[in-house]
Amino acid sequence: MPQRSSLKLNLGQLDKQMQESAVRGLQKAMEHVLQVSREEVPHEEGTLERSGTASVDPATLTGAVSYDTPYAVRQHEDLTLKHDEGRKAKYLEDPWDAEAGTVQEIVAAEIRRSLR
Repeated sequence: MPQRSSLKLNLGQLDKQMQESAVRGLQKAMEHVLQVSREEVPHEEGTLERSGTASVDPATLTGAVSYDTPYAVRQHEDLTLKHDEGRKAKYLEDPWDAEAGTVQEIVAAEIRRSLR
């Protein structure tokens, strides 16, 4: 069962150039969250870490970061599991919360670039 977090942007009516820049910004932001979460994801053989992906649906301006192994949700939710130093449960939720401001800045910066 995958572990997933997502973000949906509501920017009203956008012209094509702004839409494309919002998609680029959202993709960069999702890649950023993925990278930060990979630093915390439990790591034994690296399978869980390698299963991480960042994706964007351009039509709905929705971005997602997910890990897709049969044990992704248990590793994320079970706070009693032991992990190597620096690795932990909540490996997606905590970075998602901590990087929310950075995610917004990344998307905004890409949109600003398109306005120049």
